[in-house]
Amino acid sequence: MRRKSLISTEVFDVKRLLDQVALVTGASSGIGSGVALCLAQEGAKVIVNYASSQKGADAVVAEIKEQGGDAISIQADISQEDQVLNLFAKTYEAYGTIDILINNAGLQKDQPFTEMTLEAWNKVIDVNLTGQFLCAREAAKEFIKRGVVPGRSCSAGKIICMSSVHEVIPWAGHCNYAASKGGVMLLMKSMAQELAPHKIRVNSIGPGAIKTPINKEAWDTPAAEESLLSLIPYNRVGESNDIGKAAVWLASDESEYVHGVTLFVDGGMTLYPGFATGG
Repeated sequence: MRRKSLISTEVFDVKRLLDQVALVTGASSGIGSGVALCLAQEGAKVIVNYASSQKGADAVVAEIKEQGGDAISIQADISQEDQVLNLFAKTYEAYGTIDILINNAGLQKDQPFTEMTLEAWNKVIDVNLTGQFLCAREAAKEFIKRGVVPGRSCSAGKIICMSSVHEVIPWAGHCNYAASKGGVMLLMKSMAQELAPHKIRVNSIGPGAIKTPINKEAWDTPAAEESLLSLIPYNRVGESNDIGKAAVWLASDESEYVHGVTLFVDGGMTLYPGFATGG
């Protein structure tokens, strides 16, 4: 006589972020748009932030709505404090609160170190690091004031910083970018340490090579992609929804005990593949 399985094979369509409000900065294209779409598919109401591309942001909102989701777009340069405050004010006007912050907005201004201008240095630090500080500060204020909402999430709020494999891998010719991501790492960890007593979870995602407009030259031709794949043991270049799925998990209660870590989503790039055959 066969024993009855204790594990049900029935599949339940449970939206892991149902009715939660998520703000995704820099979500008009690339990784940000992929994250916004994945969060919406899991039931989140999404604010699609953009700095300049309203057309791109509105396209992401339209796609979310076509799939039955709820989203709006709000313009703000997250490196400017007054615009961040306005971004959050409009978010609260539309949805009343916020549950999830995806600190995604970022850029590159690549130059050799000895030729790097102060403008290029400041612009990258202002957006990639200061922008994350400003947005996280405002989100944390709301999480602390509101606290845990029973039935919505085990946490009072979730902050996910978009870092990079270059928080640990040096990158010649990109000193400003690498410095900004190294700063994000310790900003995230320090926030996590300070905000944990408030039941606020803070983590980072460290993407490797992802097919986005910012790095199109690195994968847009067969020769370029072949060269890039030499750095990726898993032997494929990532897609934006690879990051989106990781963000959904980190924002959900499935990862409730995950706090203060960087989740590298990189196909093994941080394994330093050049050493696979002895270096």
